Amino acid sequence: MGNVVITAKIYADDPASFEDIKSSISRLGRLADSRIEDVGFGAKVLKVLIVMPDTAGGDIEEKLKAIKGVSQVQVEDVSLMA
Repeated sequence: MGNVVITAKIYADDPASFEDIKSSISRLGRLADSRIEDVGFGAKVLKVLIVMPDTAGGDIEEKLKAIKGVSQVQVEDVSLMA
């Protein structure tokens, strides 16, 4: 049994809600890293690195989209940790 590392970009309805979104993500798994990136024209995205057990199951993209304030999710990478 191992862990899965997920890298995702999260777009929010209001960038001021990024802190609330990060606390909600920590309920899904361990938030290993996060940063806010500019995507252009003043828009910002929250880029996160989440570590969770590989037995957690389910669609992580759907779980992230269900968080209040999240408008769009783009999962960039999913890999298994030994």
